Order: sequence, then C-alpha cells, then structure tokens
Amino acid sequence: MLITLELFVMLVLANGMPVVVAKLCRGAWDWPIDGNRHWPDGRPVLGPSKTWRGLVSGALSSALFSAWVGLGFLFGLAFGLLGLLGDMASSFVKRRLGLASSARALWLDQLPEAALPMAVAVLWLPVAVWDATLVVLLFALSNIFFSPILHRLGIRKHPH
Repeated sequence: MLITLELFVMLVLANGMPVVVAKLCRGAWDWPIDGNRHWPDGRPVLGPSKTWRGLVSGALSSALFSAWVGLGFLFGLAFGLLGLLGDMASSFVKRRLGLASSARALWLDQLPEAALPMAVAVLWLPVAVWDATLVVLLFALSNIFFSPILHRLGIRKHPH
C-alpha cells in the first residue's frame, strides 16, 4: 500500500513540478522541446508549454523523491521521464486535433501521463496491475478536481 502512495506522489511531482518551477522562474529557461517547429499540418508539434525546464524539473523531482523513499534514483528518473513523455504524447494528439495548448481534453490530458510510468512500475516493482490502475484513476480524478482550484489560487495558468 505504501508503494502505491509513493508512486502517486511521484506522478504528482513529475507533472506538477514543471508548473511550480515555471511560476518560480518567470519565463527563464523556457525553451520549447519542439523548438517551435510545426508538423506538416501547420500546427505546432507540441506547443510552447512543453519546455526543457519542465522536462528536467519534473524528471529530477521524481528521481530525487524515488531515491529518498528507497525506490532508486534511476527508477524515479525513468518514471518521471515516462510521465512527461505521456504528457507530450497527449499534447501532440491535441495539436493534431486542432486544440490549443490550453484547451481541455478530458482524460487525454490525464491518462497518458499516468498510465505510461505506471506500466513501467508494474514491470520494475512489486506492484499489481490492479493497484497501478487504481493509481492512474486516482491521479486522473485528482487532476480533474484540483486543477481548477490551483488555477483559482494562481498556481496554474489554466483551470485544467
């Protein structure tokens, strides 16, 4: 049970730390991962909110927490990177659908960034598929519920 809580915290760190660091850095080091390139459809590959600063801060926070709780730095780094890769995949799909980077896509905004790292956790750690599924759903639902609150508090730019 403790490991599922730790994995949930790692998901929150990997996906939340880029938002916190962006707020603290006030635009510094916000180089877009896609280099502001466009796909053949004329739309951005990922969009301006997917930055190297966010990738580094999200993956590193997950790795440091993972090392601290005894799951290992390398596992935490892989876990965090996969969460952010899932987030980038959903951004890529949203751009192909013509949605702006601030547009809400219920479940698409939450599931890839949680399911990808949790799939690796099932393979790497003694975590049951049922427990991993529960963590993914809990993360998605908490993201849906708390994002508007964080927006009202001025922590998030957008309410989702």
